[in-house]
Amino acid sequence: MSKKELYVLGDSISMGYGQFLEKMCETSMNYSRKSGEEEALKNLDIPVGANGGDSSRVLEYLNLLKKSGQFKKDIMLINCGLHDLKADKESGEKQVPLDLYRQNLEQLANVAKELADCVVWINTTPVLFAVHHERKPFDRSEKDVIEYNKCADEIMAKANIRIADLWSFTMSYQLDETILADGVHFCPEIQEKQAAFLAGYLNAI
Repeated sequence: MSKKELYVLGDSISMGYGQFLEKMCETSMNYSRKSGEEEALKNLDIPVGANGGDSSRVLEYLNLLKKSGQFKKDIMLINCGLHDLKADKESGEKQVPLDLYRQNLEQLANVAKELADCVVWINTTPVLFAVHHERKPFDRSEKDVIEYNKCADEIMAKANIRIADLWSFTMSYQLDETILADGVHFCPEIQEKQAAFLAGYLNAI
């Protein structure tokens, strides 16, 4: 039986669990993702290389893949949200306002379905506001994570796209500064558990 072709497109959180997911799926799937990991690891807050960034950037990248006419996968894991809900500390203005996020995801869902036989949306993972606020030049709040996830869930359900609820899975752990040192990025132990959750989800498809 031939291996399925799996493609991952997401932000730095996907880079974290991705290193473990690749190993967990190696017997049944050929893992690949947006390239440029070394470049992306230099600063996880700046979306370059393997870090897909916000929904506008992800949509642009998907349209490039579609335009190439050479991209087709069995399964695509896709996510964006944490960069979208970045908020200016003074004005509170979001990098990608919720209405634009909705519009981007509606288009994104349609394009992704043309590029993969099965598309799986990974919802946005939790943040610790107090820790994040202290360490980052911009804010992210859990309230916004929930609001953007609700928006994404509605869009993906309407588009008949599967949703892997990584937010709920991650929330089952006692989240503190030992797990989220900067308020948003997870320690290797949690990254591995997230990968195991997603591997189990994929194996059930």
